Amino acid sequence: MKYLLLMSALVLASSSLAATAPSTITKGTLKIGMEGTYPPFTYKDEKGNLTGFDVDIARAVAAKLNLKPEFVLTEWSGIIAGLQANKYDVIVNQVAITPERQKSIAFSTPYVYSTPQIIVKKNGNFAPKTLADLKGKRVGSSLGSNYEAQLKATGGINILTYPGAAEVLADLTTGRIDAGYNDRLLVSYLIKSQNLPIRGAGTGSADAMGIALKKSNTGLKTAIDKALLQIKADGTYAKISSQWFGQDVSKP
Repeated sequence: MKYLLLMSALVLASSSLAATAPSTITKGTLKIGMEGTYPPFTYKDEKGNLTGFDVDIARAVAAKLNLKPEFVLTEWSGIIAGLQANKYDVIVNQVAITPERQKSIAFSTPYVYSTPQIIVKKNGNFAPKTLADLKGKRVGSSLGSNYEAQLKATGGINILTYPGAAEVLADLTTGRIDAGYNDRLLVSYLIKSQNLPIRGAGTGSADAMGIALKKSNTGLKTAIDKALLQIKADGTYAKISSQWFGQDVSKP
């Protein structure tokens, strides 16, 4: 009788865990979409290894979910479409939570806040303070990004779109565009770590970034939100944030 009761309890526990386990494309694996060309968030180091703040966060979240992280690299311009096409379960790539995006995809609770920043050539005379100062100028932005949307909303700016931030910075340094518009944390990192002739100019208001996933996968969203709370509570988040930025980027 005791044996039967024990077996029944194990079956019930197993059924309960199965019911609450997050649904993923491949069982036991969390497929993660990201650019791989967006330092310091997601990029390849000199040895060709994928690294960055978002890579570390994704791995930490996957560990809390007891899932194996599998990274799927794609250009920013098609990253949300890839999510909708089931190429990966989530996007961990500094995706700003906007009302427009929330119409078609879901987000975790915010896991990082950052401020958009205008980027110009280091030795140039152009020193814009606001987006209004960019009117009539050639400004580069990643196609489909929140930054592109803000430039469009300003009006009067000659916007040139690119697959990702790397192409924007390349054209800025060669003078093909007058300015770029991207993440302040990215700009700060590049100024410190690479010898790019750029500098930050005016900034906007802080954006909340979330882990993006399909609206239909409510179980995975719940599990990810819990995992984010756990990595903040046990100090994992603080360690990752300090390593990459020297500060806590979980708050506006």
